[in-house]
Amino acid sequence: MLKSTVPQIIPISPPDASDCFAIVVAEWNRSITTKLLDGALETLRAAGVDDSRIDVAWVPGSWELPVAAQRLAQSGKYASVLCLGAVIRGETSHDQHINRGVSLGLMEISLANDLPVMFGVLTCESMEQAIHRAGGNVGNKGIECAEAALQMVGLLKNCPPE
Repeated sequence: MLKSTVPQIIPISPPDASDCFAIVVAEWNRSITTKLLDGALETLRAAGVDDSRIDVAWVPGSWELPVAAQRLAQSGKYASVLCLGAVIRGETSHDQHINRGVSLGLMEISLANDLPVMFGVLTCESMEQAIHRAGGNVGNKGIECAEAALQMVGLLKNCPPE
């Protein structure tokens, strides 16, 4: 008979004074991305992260998020890099190419730098969907992105190093 054991749960620590966060925001669809940024900032501040520990970098569009995120991740200054954008489907498949490239690029940066690089890019079929996800009836995905960043930073503090 096997003895029943309880798994060890790795705790999540709150942010501390050494935790700095970078937020990279796409200018394209700025009416949406500004609301995502507002939600992310509000969430970080509510968790006790001072504005002096948050840096915001604006890039032209979502396609440029990975290169800025990579530079920030490689700096060693940040506990997490949040990437916010809004790619809205048009008449062609252009959005699919942007979304695939950006999502894969951000994941590679995260793994290569052992750093939470958060995907806060809306991938919507319409502007109406984007509005609903940037503070409308589906919530604010900028808030969710910041919550996930805080959770991952807190978890990694307690994960054994490699």
